[in-house]
Amino acid sequence: MTDPASGEDMLGATPPVQPFDPRMLESLVCPVSHAMLTYDAAHQELISRAARLAFPIRDGIPVMLVSEARALD
Repeated sequence: MTDPASGEDMLGATPPVQPFDPRMLESLVCPVSHAMLTYDAAHQELISRAARLAFPIRDGIPVMLVSEARALD
């Protein structure tokens, strides 16, 4: 049973994370450089090597906002 307020299972477990569909990479590009993106499954991010940014994936949905991106070293 899930608590509607928190989204957590009432037994203490959190709901499973929605997986990212890699086929989305066919239609997504970096909003800064318009270059192709690569999928980093370990970090749940889409990587733009051209812009040196990593865009987070939350609940299976890419967040393509520059303000939410992480700068790559």
